[in-house]
Formats: sequence, structure tokens, C-alpha cells
Amino acid sequence: MIRDVAFLVRDRDWGTVSPQSEGVRIQRTAEGLHVSWRSRYDMDGQITAVIALDLTAEGMDLTATAHSRGEVWTNRTGITVLHPIIGVAGAPVVVDHTDGRRTMGRFPDLIDPWQPFKDIAALTHRAGPWNVTCRMSGDVFEMEDQRQWGDASFKTYNRPLALPWPYRLSEAEPVVQSVSIRWHRQSGEQPAAAKMQGVSNPRFPQTALLVTAAQARRAASVPTMLQRIAPQRLLCHVDAGTGPIDDDLCAYAALQAVCPEIAYDLELIAACPPGSDLTREFAAYAAAVKRSGLRASSVMVVPQVDRSSVPPGSDWPDCPALSDIYAAARQAFPCLPLGGGSATFFPELNRKRPPVGQLDFIAHGLCPIVHAADDVAVMETLQAVPQILTSGTAIAAGAAYRLGPSTLAMRHNPYGARTMSNPDRLRLCMADDDPRQDGAFAAAWTYGLAVTIAQAGLEVWTPAELYGPRGLIDDTDSPRPVADVVTALAAWEGQLVGHTRIADGLAVMEIGEAHLIANLSPDPAPAPQGDALPGYGWRFQ
Repeated sequence: MIRDVAFLVRDRDWGTVSPQSEGVRIQRTAEGLHVSWRSRYDMDGQITAVIALDLTAEGMDLTATAHSRGEVWTNRTGITVLHPIIGVAGAPVVVDHTDGRRTMGRFPDLIDPWQPFKDIAALTHRAGPWNVTCRMSGDVFEMEDQRQWGDASFKTYNRPLALPWPYRLSEAEPVVQSVSIRWHRQSGEQPAAAKMQGVSNPRFPQTALLVTAAQARRAASVPTMLQRIAPQRLLCHVDAGTGPIDDDLCAYAALQAVCPEIAYDLELIAACPPGSDLTREFAAYAAAVKRSGLRASSVMVVPQVDRSSVPPGSDWPDCPALSDIYAAARQAFPCLPLGGGSATFFPELNRKRPPVGQLDFIAHGLCPIVHAADDVAVMETLQAVPQILTSGTAIAAGAAYRLGPSTLAMRHNPYGARTMSNPDRLRLCMADDDPRQDGAFAAAWTYGLAVTIAQAGLEVWTPAELYGPRGLIDDTDSPRPVADVVTALAAWEGQLVGHTRIADGLAVMEIGEAHLIANLSPDPAPAPQGDALPGYGWRFQ
């Protein structure tokens, strides 16, 4: 009925501050259950929240009272409510507003780039046989379509994004908010919800790996592991906004001399300052590519300014028109497939859509730890991926579609000044390093991702970097478990995909003449055929 209710604190980079919780009290009453606890959030200053929860057979009430101490700047502090997406996307909802108005609407079918509902006092929707009303108080609430970031939820949060952020909490004014949820059985047929689309006779896409220039130099000196993984393509990151690109291009050319059987795609972050001569700028990029000797297979162009997100209510930064940028790129690289979209994630593509008529393909990445980083939430992102791809296919309007990089850890944070360092190797939102990359979890999640994309008609998917914290190979030049999954899937490029499903903790895919299965849970699971799979295990059958 409701996926999650939480009191959250976000810092000025939209990082979720981990609470230190204590003093949990659980009391049984004649009506149900009362639970209370205290949470402390350490930032530049400190927030202390007292949270109380009452649960009965008919409903749930949660109240949070938070006091700040010191200079506390936050992008958002308050209660958040998550609605699930399965059976909800595309379904009806009644919205009560703070002025007493009531509107009839629907949860978005295709992913909404902006807030689907604003000024929310209450939401009423169907969930199976239940009619559910969720009423919020203590601030002005609105909803965002969290499927954009890979979350399997619609999120109702407080403090509208149109208001300035970060903002400072006052020691003299506590934050007091509450949410009340009620449910009762509803007769009649449940309204139909959104259906995800695929393509007829789907074939598994080509597999690419992201490489930086430093990684290309390392691979050129010891190419054995790259040759063993045998991806069809490499996505070569080139950032012209940080300086000359000649050395980076020469590094890719040197790797190509050692591994010529792979296609080398350029991910070109172009400077594109306002008022610049785009023809001259892109001619210089093309000349640098020619000097390097690199034989590029395609070029994806993203203006540097678009690596940062532009939230609702914010002003777009100055940038030449995308149509002019892609016209200059086409003139400079007339013989290469030209791509556009986002070098970060789907929200940036969805909110600033490229002129697809000028492009051969669109692309964006995926990171499952933007809003939540626990194991369950990360696996739940696989529910959102088909809905992202359905919406992305609509944006592509016939252009080819490439997905990735798609990695557990975040390589670039478009929502703040930095990714989050993670020296303690925690489950941490927007972290640049995730401990699960080293183990079976990343292998199972990547296999699950392959199952969710297999019928979407993608041209290319990029499930990892070659090296580093998001890579297939660790710092000792040893393959991580996820490398075996990617190697196996790369070998199935172009094979006809049959039945796919994710259910009961298992991801299953028929491809070619093989039957692939993975356990997406930490516990052993019975498999349809053969012995039980260990936690996060996978195999061909």
C-alpha cells in the first residue's frame, strides 16, 4: 500500500545524512502498537529528532519533532512518503490540497520530468483490494516521480523545490511534521495500471565498458583481462571542459592498437561556453581525434554545463542551443554515428530532451544509490528500469537507445558539488565507492539489470567500468565476481531473447538456447531446475 515512510535529513549536496538512533520504546496498547525513538544527525551542526509511531489495524500515524543546534544548512529535512510503482503507475489518485480543493488525477504512466502533484494535503489511491488515504501536515508537500533515478517509488516530500535551497534551520523553531495513513477494503475491480512496452523479437544488446584515459593506459600495458571479457565496445570518456584532450585520445589510440577488434565510442563532454564559435570548437575536437590516430566508432556529445542537474524551479544555466551544438558536431564528425542525451542519469535527459531528429542515438546512465543505498532498495531499482526504458524509448522517437554506465557506485554527482567519499565502505547514498562491487551482490544486481533490459530493444548497454571502484577488475588486477557475469552476457550479443521475468527473488532469462537464472536475495533459493542457488548466486542451465 505504501512503500516507505521516513524522517530524512539531506545535506547541501543532497546527500542523505545517516542517523544515530537510540532510546527505542515499544508499547502495546489496547488499540495496537506505539513505538518511539530519538535520532541524531551530525552535520556542520546537529539535528535531533524525536519520532513517534502509532499502528492499529486500520491505520498508522507518524509524528516527528526535530530541533537543530548550531549552523545547520540543509536541502531538505522532514517526512517523506513513498508510494510503490507496480500496480500504481498509470492508476487513478485523488489529491486533496491545502486550500480544501480536491482534484482527480493519475499517477504518471510515462515518467514525469517534473512534479506530477503539488500542494498536497492528502493522497487517496487503490492498492489491490485496499483504498488508502495518506494525509500529511506540518509543511507544504509535493510529489516527484522517483522512477527517474531508478527508485521503485513515487515520492511525496515537503518543502517545495521552488523555494530556495539550501536553507538554514532555526534553533528557535523546531520542525514538526506528521503523516496519517488509513486503509479500508474496497469492493469492485481495481483500475488498470501502466503496462511496460518491449520490442518484438528482441535481441540482446552489445556490451560496452567505460574507460578513462588512465584505465586505457593500464589496459594497453596488460590487455589480457580486457581481451578475456571481450566486450563489443569501449566508452571512452573525454572531458574537453577540463583542458586539452590530445593526451587522452592518444591513450585510447594506443589501446586500440593492442585491442583493435573492439569498437571505440567517444563520450565527449564539450565545453560549449555561451556565445562560442561552435563550428571552430568542434573542428578542433575532430582535428585532435585525427592527430591521435584513434578510429572512433561513434561520438556522443554532452555540453559540460549539462553534467549538473537543473531541479524544478531553478534557472537553466547559459548554454548554446542543443540544435546548434549537434549541427556543429555533425559537421565535424560527418561519418560517425552521433549521439546525445545525458552523461549522468535519466532525469537529466528527461528534463532537457535533445533534438532527436538530429541524432543517431540517445543515451543516459543509471546509479541505484541516489536516494537509498540499502540492499533491498538497490534490488528494488530493477522494478523501475523497464519503466525508465519505456519512457526513454518514447523520447528517442525511433533513434537508437544506449544505456550506461550503470554501476552501483556513482562516478559523477549531478545534484551537488561532489560524490560522497566512503572510506568506511558503508551502504552510502551517492558514494563514489560501494563495498558490494567486490562481492556477489554486484554480480546478481548486474544480472538482474540484464534481465530487465533484455526485451527493450537497446543497441548498447554499459554495465561497468573496466577498472576502479566501479570496475570489473580490482586494484590487484584480479577479476571481481561481476566480471564473470559481464563476460558471459557479452558473449550473448545479438542472440534472440525469449521469456524474461523477475519474481520471488529470482531473475530468469531465456536467451539463445540457454536458460539463465540469478538469486537476487541473500538467502539460498530453490531454482526451477537444478540445485538451490546460494545467496546472490547465478548460473546457466
